[in-house]
Amino acid sequence: MTMMYTPTIPPPDPNTRTPKFKLPRLSCDAHCHIFGPGAKYPYAPDRSYTPPDAPLEDFRALHARLGVERAVIVNASVHGTDNSVALDAIAQSNGAYRAVANIDDTITERGLRALHEGGFRGCRFNFVRHLGGVPAKGVFDRVIAMVAPLGWHIDLHFDAIDLPDYADMLARLPLSYTIDHMGRVKATEGIEQLPFRILIELMQRDEKCWVKICGSERVSSSGPPFTDAVRFARKIVETAPDRVIWGTDWPHPNVRVMPNDGDLVDLIPLFAPEPELQQKILVDNPARLFGFEDDGARDRSKPTNERGEFVP
Repeated sequence: MTMMYTPTIPPPDPNTRTPKFKLPRLSCDAHCHIFGPGAKYPYAPDRSYTPPDAPLEDFRALHARLGVERAVIVNASVHGTDNSVALDAIAQSNGAYRAVANIDDTITERGLRALHEGGFRGCRFNFVRHLGGVPAKGVFDRVIAMVAPLGWHIDLHFDAIDLPDYADMLARLPLSYTIDHMGRVKATEGIEQLPFRILIELMQRDEKCWVKICGSERVSSSGPPFTDAVRFARKIVETAPDRVIWGTDWPHPNVRVMPNDGDLVDLIPLFAPEPELQQKILVDNPARLFGFEDDGARDRSKPTNERGEFVP
C-alpha cells in the first residue's frame, strides 16, 4: 500500500497584535477555519496538506483579541466531507457562528437538512489546482440542485488565471455565489489584469456575485503589511458595496508569508475608509447572506416563496 505524502503547513502567528482599528459591534469574520484537534476531528486521508491543530479555543481567543463577535467557519478541505468540527462549534456559539460546508452529491436530504438546521448556509467548491483541481461537472450540478431550495449560496475558490474561463458558467448559476480571496489575483500584474477585470465585470452585471476581501497576504507581492492588495479591495468595495464581505482566513493555510491578524484588521479602513461602508462589509452584508439577522425573527426551516425555496 502506497502512503500519500501530506506536508505539514506552518501554524498561524501565535502573537496576534491588537489592531488599532476598532471593529463595529457585531462585526463578522466571514471566512475562517477551524482545524481539529485531529484526535477528535480526524483529518481526511486524501488531504493535500496536513495542518497543525487550530482548535475552537484558539479561534475564540483570536476573535476576542481582534474584536470579532460573529464568524463564518468555512469547513476546510483537510476535513473532507465531515463537517462535524464546524457543526459542533456553531452549537457552542450561542448563535454567533454560521458555516459553509464541504459536501458532495452522496449527501442525503436528511444530512443536508441537519446541516441547515445546524447553521450551515452554503457549500464550497475548490477549483484551485494544488488543492485538488476542478470538481466533476455532474457532481457540481447535482449539489447546486440540492442546496438551492435551502436558500444556500456556493463559495468558490479559484486560481486567478482560471477565472475568465468560468465567468459565463458563474453568470448562469441559479443561486448566489461568493468568490474567495479577491479571486486570488496577483498584485504584481496590476489592476487592469484580465482576471481582475472579469471579477469586476461579474460584480457589475450579476447581482448573485459576492466577493470576499480577504487573503491580502495571498494577493500581495510586497509582503507585510500587504498594502499592495489595498487597491484591489478598494475597487471591489466601490463596485458593489452591498455584496462584499471580509474575513481573516485564519489560520492561513498554504500561504507564502504568515500574516499577523492584527495587521489584517488594520487594512480594513484602507479598503473602506467610510464608516457606512465598514458597517456594510463587516456587519450588514454577512448578516444578510448568512442569516444572522434572522435570530428570533422568523423560522428559516419554513419555505418563504411561491416555489417553496428559502430566502437567504
